[in-house]
Amino acid sequence: MACLRFTEPSGAPRVLWLYKTTTTIGRAQGNDIVVDDGLKDIAPYHAQVHFNGRDFILSTLDDHADIDVQGKRKRRLRLNHEGTFSLGGVLFYFSLLAVPESETNGQDPSQTRGTSQSSRELAELGQRLMEATEPRTQLEAILDRAVELTGADKGFVILLAGDEVDVAVARNIERKEVPTHQTQLSDSVLKKVVETRQALIVDDAVNDSMFASSRSVISLQLSALLCVPLLAQNQLLGLIYLGMDGLGRTFTKAHLEITQAIAGLAALLLQNSRVLDALRADRDRLTQALSDQRFGDIIGSSQALTNVYRAIEKIARTEVSVLVTGETGTGKELIAREIHRRSSRREGPLVTINCGAIPENLMESELFGHVRGAFTGAAATRDGKFQAAHGGTLFLDEVGELPLNLQVKLLRVLQDRVVTRLGENRPQTVDIRVIAATHKNLEAAQADGSFREDLFYRLNVINIHLPALRERGEDVVLLAKYFLKRFSTEYDVNVRGFAADALEALRSYEWPGNVRQLENRVRKAVVLCEKPLIDSQDLGLEGASQPLLTLTEAREAFQMRYVLEALERNGGNRTKTARDLDVDPRTIFRYLERQGNGVDESQSAIDARG
Repeated sequence: MACLRFTEPSGAPRVLWLYKTTTTIGRAQGNDIVVDDGLKDIAPYHAQVHFNGRDFILSTLDDHADIDVQGKRKRRLRLNHEGTFSLGGVLFYFSLLAVPESETNGQDPSQTRGTSQSSRELAELGQRLMEATEPRTQLEAILDRAVELTGADKGFVILLAGDEVDVAVARNIERKEVPTHQTQLSDSVLKKVVETRQALIVDDAVNDSMFASSRSVISLQLSALLCVPLLAQNQLLGLIYLGMDGLGRTFTKAHLEITQAIAGLAALLLQNSRVLDALRADRDRLTQALSDQRFGDIIGSSQALTNVYRAIEKIARTEVSVLVTGETGTGKELIAREIHRRSSRREGPLVTINCGAIPENLMESELFGHVRGAFTGAAATRDGKFQAAHGGTLFLDEVGELPLNLQVKLLRVLQDRVVTRLGENRPQTVDIRVIAATHKNLEAAQADGSFREDLFYRLNVINIHLPALRERGEDVVLLAKYFLKRFSTEYDVNVRGFAADALEALRSYEWPGNVRQLENRVRKAVVLCEKPLIDSQDLGLEGASQPLLTLTEAREAFQMRYVLEALERNGGNRTKTARDLDVDPRTIFRYLERQGNGVDESQSAIDARG
C-alpha cells in the first residue's frame, strides 16, 4: 500500500498509509491524517492526496499553504515512488508500495519466498497496474505477485456485489489459469472474512475443526489458507484468497502484511474502476435521455415543442410554403433545417438568406442574381439565392425586414417560380420550396402598410409558431446540460454540472434572448468557472430566482390581474365588469381601492416574473 513517511518533532518516525481515494493532511482533527499540532507551519487543512486510478496527486487545500519540492513552491504535485517534498518545513517521503519488515531467521526459504523482495520490485507492480487499461489485466498482475511473494500455490481474486460472489481471477504459481472446477470457494472461510472484515490465516486447514470440511479445503487439497479483504472507504469490494498445497507449509505474518499491502492498492484500483463504470453508465443514460428528448437537432420535450414536432412531421412531406414565427433566438432556422431534412428535397441544397442583414441596395442582387455590368461593381455574372436553391429549399430568415419594392418581386417569383437576374431579360425557371421566418407580427405590419397582405398569405400557407424558452418548462435545464456537456468537451475543462441555485435560477429567469442567450451564458460560465459545479453567479443570474408565493397570495394576485383585465376590456365600466364577473360591484371597488393604496404586493411579484 502506498504511504507517506515523516518524523514527528519528538523524533518518532510516522508512517501515513494512503488507503483511501482521497486522503487529507493537516493539524485539524477532521483530517484523515492529523499531524502534530506543534507543527504550526502546517495549516489546519493543508493538503490532500488523491488517487485517480493511475497517479497519486498531492494538492494544497489552503490558499496560504504550499508544497516545497527542492526549494520550489508548488500547489500541485504528482507523487513519484521514493520522492520527497516538504509541508510546512517537514520533509515527507512517498513510497508507492511499502514492504513491512519481518523476521525470517530460522525459517525455511520456501516459507518466506518473496518476503525479502525490495520495495522497488513492488513499485514495479504498481507501475504495471497503472499502465494496464483492462481491470482483468490489473487483477491478474496483482494476484500473480501475491502468489509469488507469499509462496502460495494458487490464488483467487473474489469480487462481491451484494450477495453475489464472483471468482474474477484464478491463477497458480505458474501464472496460469486455475481450472474452473477448482474455483468453488463459497465456503466458511469466505463467510468468516466477509462477516469480520478481518484477514484470516489457517495454518493447518486439513486438521482445523472449523475449516476442515470447507469445500475449498477438500476440493483444492489445501494445507494452509490466507484470505485478505479488499476494503476501500470502509466498503468491502472483494477478497484475495491464497492457498498452499504441501503439508507442513504455512503462511507467516510477513506473508499477511505483504498481501495486505497489495490488497490496499487492489481495492483502490477496483473502487476507481467501479466509479468509472458508474460514470460511463450515467453518461450513457444521459445520452439516451437526450436522444429521447430531441427531434433531429432540436432539443426539448415540453408539450409546446412536442406540438411543433408533430406539425413538422406532417408538413415536411408536402410542398407547401411555411412561415415560422417566434421571438428572436428561439431556433427558427433549426425548424427550417428539420423540415428540409425530412422532405423529399433533402438531397438538394438548403440555402439561407437573412433578409435583415443585407443592405437594401444589394438585396435584389442577392435574391435573384445579376449579370456582368448590371451595376457599378458587378464585375462578373452571378446567380442569386433562388438559383442556388434550385431543386432544394430556400429559407428566407427575417422576411419581415424586406422593403416593399422587393416584396412585390418576391411575390411574383413565388407565384410564377420564375427568376430574372438584374441586367438581364431572360427569365429562369426555379424549382424550390420556400420557408420564411420572422420575429415580427406580420398581421400588425399589414395594418400599418409595411408588409403586403398578398405576400403574407402566399408565405403563410402553414404557420409554425415557436414557443419562447420561458414557456418550455424543464427544457431550459435540458438545454443547459446539453450546452454544458458540449462546451466542457470543446474547451477541455473539468466542469461537471450545475449547483442547485444555478438550476433554480435557470428555471426562474425569463430568458428574453431565448435559447441563444442561454447558450452564450453557459459557454461563458464553462470557460470562466474554476469549480466543478456552475452556480448562479457564474451564469450571471444571482438574484434571478424569485421566492414562491403562498397559495393565498398567488390566488389573490391572479384575481387582481383578472379584474384589471376585465375592467380594461369594458373601458373602465365597473358595473358592467361586476356583471360579467358575476360578483357584487363592491368587490370591484375593493380591488381598485387595494390597488390604488399600493397594497397589491403579490401582484407585483407575479408581474416581476412575467
